[in-house]
Amino acid sequence: MGVGDLSAALWQERRQLEILLFRLETQRLHVTAGNLQWLGFTSSEVESVLDRLHFEALARNVDSAAVAAEWGLPAQATLIELAAGAPAGPWPEILHEHLDGLRALLAQLRDAAHANEEALRQQGTSVPSGGQGADGAAPPASDTARLLDQLTTAENIERALAVTRRTPQPLLARYLDGSSG
Repeated sequence: MGVGDLSAALWQERRQLEILLFRLETQRLHVTAGNLQWLGFTSSEVESVLDRLHFEALARNVDSAAVAAEWGLPAQATLIELAAGAPAGPWPEILHEHLDGLRALLAQLRDAAHANEEALRQQGTSVPSGGQGADGAAPPASDTARLLDQLTTAENIERALAVTRRTPQPLLARYLDGSSG
């Protein structure tokens, strides 16, 4: 393992962050268009990318620790520390480019997650809540089907909100420069 492997891992992580951003934007477009029937799919796609990002982060951490050891730095060195401690040559600049690219993606992800939460909350308030009739009796069959659709939509909105709240990458932010994002 060497700095080339670390750079490759950082590129892969950047790619997954771009896919996550795309998935969030796709979800928001469906939500704002009122296509709430696709929320289950879009939430699953976001979750899938988040799972892949978890494994990418593990691979990056292993490669980063190996590079840090090779360069005489602490195993938990941040990317900014690695760039500063890199030997003369192309690696300081390459690592700084990764740092800038990852920071930009994290900022875009924060904005996208915030926009998604707002759109989902807005849709959540427009989903009418069902229940019993005014007399306390069970609703008619046609109302029951409508109620089930409303409950399913409300549950899909809640799931999408929960998934969206998982999108920030505080461990990556900490790895970049020691901050929590």
